[in-house]
Amino acid sequence: MLLLCFDTATPRVSVAVGRDGDALAEIDLPPGRRHAEELVPAIQEVCAAGGVALDAIAAVCVGIGPGLFTGLRVGVTTAKVLAQALRIPVVGVPTLDLVAFPLRHATRLVVPTIDARRGEVFYALYRGVPGGLQRVSDYAVGSPQELAGELAALGDDVLIAGDGALLYRAEFDELEHVELAGPAAAWPRAAALLELAAPRVEREEFCAPWELEPLYLRASDAEIQWDRRGL
Repeated sequence: MLLLCFDTATPRVSVAVGRDGDALAEIDLPPGRRHAEELVPAIQEVCAAGGVALDAIAAVCVGIGPGLFTGLRVGVTTAKVLAQALRIPVVGVPTLDLVAFPLRHATRLVVPTIDARRGEVFYALYRGVPGGLQRVSDYAVGSPQELAGELAALGDDVLIAGDGALLYRAEFDELEHVELAGPAAAWPRAAALLELAAPRVEREEFCAPWELEPLYLRASDAEIQWDRRGL
């Protein structure tokens, strides 16, 4: 079963196409590009590299955030349009799950983070279980100081990952039991999305395109400014 997978919730666009959880082709674009301009060409490039025609795709899989508002909206909207045009279902997977998944063999508490701007990070906590990871907290947004305090109170050995951890590493370097995963684990990858989504498609745990919703966790900058003007 062929799946098209992509995530645009961070400054980096990642796209993959594959079968049964194995990638046939993948592309990760460097940060700083315009998601709206780069995503569709990246999809076309990945399909060409994998020798896959769009009409052969069985489902579209997309990272639904949390993440940067504009990039997230581009990804979710593109997934809806493609799924409707191809008349196939869509699978949404939280982007924090994608950052955490490659670290599933760690013996520590895994904490993926995503830079949320405004001095905050999106994050969640995961523990290893046979065959993968289990999320043990809600998806949350808060300051790096608040997250550092939460981890200090837990007292567990922690492996922290994501661009948020790199950006605010000074806050976490002070904690003796916290280890930074490093640049290789900074971004969500479509290959992880492919592995996570494949069994869900097999179990028919998908939705119609119009049912797909992004995971924002907070209002956009524009909404906040509008609310302030209304005060």
